[in-house]
Amino acid sequence: MTASQPPTTADELRGAGLRVTAARVALLETVRGGDHLGVEAIASGVRERVGHISVQAVYDALHALTSAGLIRRIEPAGSPARFEGRVGDNHHHLLCRSCGAVADVDCAVGDAPCLTASDDHGFSIDEAEVIYWGLCPACINAPSS
Repeated sequence: MTASQPPTTADELRGAGLRVTAARVALLETVRGGDHLGVEAIASGVRERVGHISVQAVYDALHALTSAGLIRRIEPAGSPARFEGRVGDNHHHLLCRSCGAVADVDCAVGDAPCLTASDDHGFSIDEAEVIYWGLCPACINAPSS
């Protein structure tokens, strides 16, 4: 790898101290290429790339990649866990109450103002999770039944 080339997925796994496997490469690329995917969608995407993989192996790999900071897990109340490749910027999410669509939204202003709590109770805060709930444009404009 030369200085002008971005790191490969395998390089990123190695850099995070993880063993490089075809399944982990496929999983990381599937999550990054998707849009807040659930476990079943991720498993399907990995199977398209490498063939059979058990759901348990997908869960194990998701846990390892999340722990390594390569992907992010979000789990809105009442919804199954979803995973995304956008990490390290403390962004938030919009969630449609009707269809379950998810969209990223940056902090309201400035440099992660949501990390300044009114009372931190002595904690060293490094992440805040805000979920905005409502209806997406498609659901707002859908004819009512």
